[in-house]
Amino acid sequence: MQVQTRVDVFESIFQVFLALGTLVGVVVVAYTLYNAYKYRDTDDAKADDSLPTLGELPTGGEGGKKLFLSFGISAIIVISLVIWTYGMLLYVEDPEDDFEEEPIDIEVVGNGFAWHFEYENGAQESGTMTVPADHPVAIQVTAGDVWHTFGITDLRVKADAIPGEHDETWFIAEDAGAEHEIECFELCGDQHTQMDGTVQVLEQDEFDQWLDERFHLDISFEDPEGEPINDTGPLTLELVHQENDEFDEDLAYSYTEEDFDNDTISIEDIEQGGEYDLVIEFEEEEFETIEDELSITSPSSETYTLGEEDEDEEDDDNDEDEENDEEADDDDENGGDDE
Repeated sequence: MQVQTRVDVFESIFQVFLALGTLVGVVVVAYTLYNAYKYRDTDDAKADDSLPTLGELPTGGEGGKKLFLSFGISAIIVISLVIWTYGMLLYVEDPEDDFEEEPIDIEVVGNGFAWHFEYENGAQESGTMTVPADHPVAIQVTAGDVWHTFGITDLRVKADAIPGEHDETWFIAEDAGAEHEIECFELCGDQHTQMDGTVQVLEQDEFDQWLDERFHLDISFEDPEGEPINDTGPLTLELVHQENDEFDEDLAYSYTEEDFDNDTISIEDIEQGGEYDLVIEFEEEEFETIEDELSITSPSSETYTLGEEDEDEEDDDNDEDEENDEEADDDDENGGDDE
């Protein structure tokens, strides 16, 4: 079964109502003109039994058959339209049974006149929502400050963003390479018109690659002077998700000096975004153990400073600071004497 997009559904409803509205309009106007011509005032007017009499209900002739026939046809058309439209709107509200593929879940948060997006694997973006072409996308919309309304006009998407609540909807973007504008349809503050964004549509394989690269993490070392360190000796690096117990897969990663290249490592096998605990231990006593918390939701890099600053340089810095303080005190005293 071919899955209809929201654009297909609303375009079908619009076309049907436009066609019927045009047909009804043409019939009404034509019938009005016909009656205006038929019952026009002429000098040789003949008696017409079908003419309506003041104070009587027009029957349409033949015992009211035409009148009731027109009422019946109109009722059938209207009821059919209501049932058909209701069915189409029900599909828009809950189409998941018709999806051939599992939808991609994205949480949308409106906050501070910007849109933020979090994918089901923990990847995060701001301003740009990246999705695969011809694949259903399920979104849960909320807000962190005031009421907003998330909207993508091209894709017929509109959902209220209310603090503390989630409004769910979906869409399918068909054209790879296309970009669709995201807007806020709720007057939310003085920067309401700047609260926009973009839906970027990629081919499925390009999207998969993009998603895999969200958790790329580079780690390197430098000395207190900012120079790269390329010889730290044996070390171990442990990276563990803070909510590891809540996932089916093990989100703990271990690396040794063999995984480093010139004491730099590029970690590409992280599968879930979120908050991680990082521990790096060195066998060399001159380097202290590094413990850190990392928020891994997009490509990032971390550089850690190893070793202690040279004591002579620290003394020079302290002497320079003291001299600057003394000069500042002298300036204050001179300023007071001038007054």
